[in-house]
Amino acid sequence: MTDSGLPDQPETPRAGSLGERGGESAGVPHGSDPGSRGRTTIADGVVAKIAGMAARDVPGVHSMGGGFARGMGAMRERMPGAGGKSVTTGVRVEVGEVQTAVDLEIVVEYGVSIIEVAGDVRENVIAAIERMTGLEVVEVNIAVGDVHLFDEEEEQPERRLE
Repeated sequence: MTDSGLPDQPETPRAGSLGERGGESAGVPHGSDPGSRGRTTIADGVVAKIAGMAARDVPGVHSMGGGFARGMGAMRERMPGAGGKSVTTGVRVEVGEVQTAVDLEIVVEYGVSIIEVAGDVRENVIAAIERMTGLEVVEVNIAVGDVHLFDEEEEQPERRLE
């Protein structure tokens, strides 16, 4: 800095300095973590949808939910304007700041190894949630509520004689 004979005054910002718009980072020091500049929250419903979709993608899973939940879902599908299938049927989640826990109720196809299907569901759900949300999945509890037999009709109501 050259001596101009004037009292000490701050230098005026030059192009590319931190104080000027369009400079290196417009007032934010280099290396600042973008994650520390705000907060992201993930709703329970978002995690439940991810878990439901990931579970349904596993071969051997016929459907989700227990008998009552599936029955209500079947009724909802038939009602106009009710929204159709819910991907969260048979899914319960608890979401914290950095962790989540998942409870699933599934129906498996007859003939598959229930233990293998449950393990595959668990792996797929954990991978999907952790990849998409960054939350740590601390547990995935799976309840197998039924086995679907190939000769069973798809939950169609009995016809009444009139």
